[in-house]
Amino acid sequence: MARKTDIPPSYYGEPRHFDPSFRGPIHNRACTDVLCCVIFVIVILGYIALGTVAWIHGDPRKVVYPTDSHGQFCGQQGTPNANKAILFYFNILQCANPAVLINLQCPTTQLCVSKCPDRFATYLDMQYNYRYNNSYWEYYRQFCKPGFDNPRKSVAHVLRDEDCPSMIVPSRPFLQRCFPDFITRNGTLTVANKTDFKDGLGKTRSVIDLRDAANGITSLLDAKEVGMKIFEDYASSWYWILIGLVITMVVSLAFILLLRFTAGVLLWLIIFGVIAVVGYGIWHCYWEFSTLRGKPHSDGDVTISDIGFQTDFSVYLQLSQTWLILMISLSVIEAVIIVILIFLRRRVRIAIALLEEGSRAIGYIMSTLFYPIITFVLLAICIAYWAVIAVFLASSGDAVYKVMSTQDKCMYANLTCDPETFSQTNVTTVCPGSQCTFAFYGGESLYHHYIFVLQLCNVLMFLWLVNFTIALGQCTLAGAFASYYWALKKPQDIPSCPLFSSFSRAVRYHTGSLAFGSLILALVQMSRIVLEYLDHKLKGAHNAFARFLICCLKCCFWCLEHFIKFMNRNAYIMMAIYGKSFCTSAKDAFFLLMRNVVRVAVLDKVTDFLLFLGKVLISGSVGVLAFFFFTRKIPVIQEEVPSLNYYWVPLLTVIFGSYLIAHGFFNVYAMCVDTLFLCFLVDLEVNNGSAARPFYMSRTLRHILNKNTNKRRKDKR
Repeated sequence: MARKTDIPPSYYGEPRHFDPSFRGPIHNRACTDVLCCVIFVIVILGYIALGTVAWIHGDPRKVVYPTDSHGQFCGQQGTPNANKAILFYFNILQCANPAVLINLQCPTTQLCVSKCPDRFATYLDMQYNYRYNNSYWEYYRQFCKPGFDNPRKSVAHVLRDEDCPSMIVPSRPFLQRCFPDFITRNGTLTVANKTDFKDGLGKTRSVIDLRDAANGITSLLDAKEVGMKIFEDYASSWYWILIGLVITMVVSLAFILLLRFTAGVLLWLIIFGVIAVVGYGIWHCYWEFSTLRGKPHSDGDVTISDIGFQTDFSVYLQLSQTWLILMISLSVIEAVIIVILIFLRRRVRIAIALLEEGSRAIGYIMSTLFYPIITFVLLAICIAYWAVIAVFLASSGDAVYKVMSTQDKCMYANLTCDPETFSQTNVTTVCPGSQCTFAFYGGESLYHHYIFVLQLCNVLMFLWLVNFTIALGQCTLAGAFASYYWALKKPQDIPSCPLFSSFSRAVRYHTGSLAFGSLILALVQMSRIVLEYLDHKLKGAHNAFARFLICCLKCCFWCLEHFIKFMNRNAYIMMAIYGKSFCTSAKDAFFLLMRNVVRVAVLDKVTDFLLFLGKVLISGSVGVLAFFFFTRKIPVIQEEVPSLNYYWVPLLTVIFGSYLIAHGFFNVYAMCVDTLFLCFLVDLEVNNGSAARPFYMSRTLRHILNKNTNKRRKDKR
């Protein structure tokens, strides 16, 4: 005797929730949410207008090129500074910290040069040596203002007029700016093997003074060195990275094709394969841990906190604590997987049936596997347009000059000034050493006052368009797979070009509905961004209640975003089937899922879990292969392995890229299963298995879900 909960409500004379004459996706549709469509089009036109205005006022060269004290770009072609791409600071000792340097607000003259100084020298030394050798002046004049050609001018007047720096120190370019060339030798900080130097003002200064003036530059230069090594690794291994990603694409495609014939076997292989891989990882971590602990005079007792952050990750592999943490983490993952499989083993069989049905659908509509390429192209356009507008908005405005003073109590500090008339004012008299220096780009117009608001609008439109692109893909795929499900005789009754037909219907009739759903999601995501910004600002605050409130709001909006994503996805499926508006489709999908909440909570999530295991297995297998390759542990091709600074750079790239590629293929598969699942639930409520209203589900699915028509008829009697 079958349970009553397994029988469609229509069998007991209960009211139906859908039209019993329904026979598949409706083709004769009307436009839905027209007002939203009109608003969406108007907003897009406004977004284009915003881009045009930003393009007119903005200048990306202000972001690309550093700017000297007169607002001129360093390295810009077609200007006197075309061959001078590096910014030089006359007196770097007056710069307080690296942030001041990078923001171009150091109270000293800034000049564009072709190269940084490579030696210690002072203007006084140059004047003395110039009498005997003109080359001293020829070298020193590179770092003087253009047009200055009077090496006999007194030092006092040169420094007063800021014609030349009082000294130069060996430097190297970083972020297109000259920074002192710090080198630590035997624990002593040096510059060009010297620990002190002359400042050109009659004083001997220590290299420590340079370090204090440019606090943090050493770590920045180290970061640059690491970045250069990473770039070199990419340059020498990009070919093999590409091969690894191509292998992932081929394996993912072959895997999905094999699911059509051996879904059950392959999925059980995935489950046990993941268990075996994680188990091997646990054993390997234990072996490394016990080996390191057993070595005399080893680093077994040294902890990760003792050594701090290291750019060379191999250092951590020499610590037993690292392997212990990895072993515990893998053990927890293994236990969770096994417990889930034990308690949901029957549901796993049902999920496999759904995947088998999905593999058949994809086998008949192979073009769906390549639709993610269209989504990727549209997303790339959205990202590129947003980035371009952000750069142009950030670079809008004219050069703004401000008074920079070395005195903390200068009354004119940070006030705007005009470099052309600055020398005629009394600012230098009141605040000796003050300069009128370029600060940033801005303006006093209405447009410049609302730059920040326009940036927020740019972000909101970016989120809206990205969500709309994803929604369009979901609705298109849902319509194609629904055409497969509602074909009574497969593949004879499947319409021709189902993917193109579904895409056409989505664009022609449901643009407004897709825009409506994506706007709701974009507003929630925008709220989360604002909350993250507020949380960042409150990190240094001592108001515990405010931080607690922000944390609660972040949690609530995170849950809200994921709920809306789930509802939107199912609403788009119902929209693709019935052609109704967004709100009606969302309502129908919600109540349909609530009437089958157990199946939704178990079957759908188990299916997602199995697909996730597939992605992990593919990306993990390719990652293991890449690990053995880049660490030269494959004897046959050791000669082909490029020389690398950090083998983890191409390895992580291959693993991350492989996961994204596998995710793209399996996302189509997940959308297929979700669509078939909702169609199955509608099928149960619309049809009763009779000759007049036969079930459209496959026999296998009917058998596993205990929906055999003959049994139901007996139960009814």
